[in-house]
Amino acid sequence: MRILLVDDEVELTIPLSRVLNREGYGVDVAYDGMSGSRLAAQGIYDLLILDWMLPQLSGLEICQQLRRSGRTTPVLFLTAKDTLDDRVRGLDAGADDYLVKPFELRELLARVRALLRRSTTTDSTTSHRLRVADLELDTENQLAYRGERLIELSEKESQLLEYFMRHAGQLLIHGQIYQQLWAEDEQPSSNVLAALVRLLRRKIEGKGETPLIHTVYGKGYRFGESG
Repeated sequence: MRILLVDDEVELTIPLSRVLNREGYGVDVAYDGMSGSRLAAQGIYDLLILDWMLPQLSGLEICQQLRRSGRTTPVLFLTAKDTLDDRVRGLDAGADDYLVKPFELRELLARVRALLRRSTTTDSTTSHRLRVADLELDTENQLAYRGERLIELSEKESQLLEYFMRHAGQLLIHGQIYQQLWAEDEQPSSNVLAALVRLLRRKIEGKGETPLIHTVYGKGYRFGESG
């Protein structure tokens, strides 16, 4: 497994790359956005770990470039930005996970393992095409279709939408969703789920289209044409 680490903080990247090497990963390091973008474009990595704020080109822009090119390589953001709007921007750019600095090393390693595990695991016994109302999801390619619209999804968005669609009409409480999308040892703050749902709504519920994600206040969400 190869990982690209892009961060201009030498005091972080050097020890972190050593730890990842000891865990058995091949690690390349870049210290500015342009170098990181060139390496990411090669498509040889199983995971990108990107700092948000970088010289020349931001981690956000690298992630956006990657997604526009059609690459689905998992992206983990490392950043000091911790507001809900920041998380939404990161997820909207195509990030799969988000870790706020300063962080515990064991938490980062757990998230790395989880992202790599999800990107290499496929369930051949499960249908890759799901449909609820006029929304169709292609889980293999992280694409959704609503009417004539093609909707590109990040890995995390696709996972959430798949979970919603496989349990259409059911009340899914917050705890259930966290357990489905994140491993027990990598549970994020509640803001992450709220940001992810908000972003997914923007993508699958266009102007004039029937809302499909319904908030059950204080409990969770219900998916379908009626709340």
